[in-house]
Amino acid sequence: MGASAWRWVLRAARLSGGSGRAPTAPLHRPSRGPAACAAPFANSASSGSRDDALRDKRIRILSRGLPKQKPIEGVKQVVVVASGKGGVGKSTTAVNLALALAANDLVDWGQLDYLVIDMPPGTGDVQLSVSQNIPIAGAVIISTPQDVALLDARKGAEMFRKVHVPVLGLVQNMSVFQCPKCKHETHIFGADGVRDLAKTLGLDVLGDVPLHVNIRETSDTGQPVVISQPQSDAAKAYLKIAMEIVRRLPAPPA
Repeated sequence: MGASAWRWVLRAARLSGGSGRAPTAPLHRPSRGPAACAAPFANSASSGSRDDALRDKRIRILSRGLPKQKPIEGVKQVVVVASGKGGVGKSTTAVNLALALAANDLVDWGQLDYLVIDMPPGTGDVQLSVSQNIPIAGAVIISTPQDVALLDARKGAEMFRKVHVPVLGLVQNMSVFQCPKCKHETHIFGADGVRDLAKTLGLDVLGDVPLHVNIRETSDTGQPVVISQPQSDAAKAYLKIAMEIVRRLPAPPA
């Protein structure tokens, strides 16, 4: 018997006082040696390995389950207009860009040369589903120069890159406000924030659209500025951006 066992026997004998009662066996205490200390780390490592294996399996399953992209019948090229953040004028821009594309290239409205999709804000399931289900010729990211909007615009651009959608460039919306009376210009949302972001991402700025009351009023009446005031500075800004988009689009399929 080991020394610790003999010590327990002798102690038990003294406590029993020679009564002849069998001593109660000592409770088993878990070892505190190096092996016991290493056990939690071993469990953690094996758990991490299981997590990695599950993640790899999930990626393989998802890659097998991705839908095959199907072109939209009668549409040559799809352009998505997106932003990471709401309230930056994305929908107004999408409508005016669609009209500007039509004005620059007078389509007979048989087979569409361009279908402009106004995407919802964010970088969630809708954006991923559209990107995975239909071939997209290019994405246009809309943002104001405001810092908060730029953070979300970056996320939007990076998301499209991850799903292999070409980002044609950025549009700096509400770039400057000009007082209708004194003509003084004020950068309400900041100056050139979109241009700085474009440089960081290695993208082009397709153009600037001013913050002008006519853009809002004509949109509210159902007569967007591109068709109701085609000679205005705002309409010319949209027409220029549309030309830049066409220049950057890949050749449409035959």
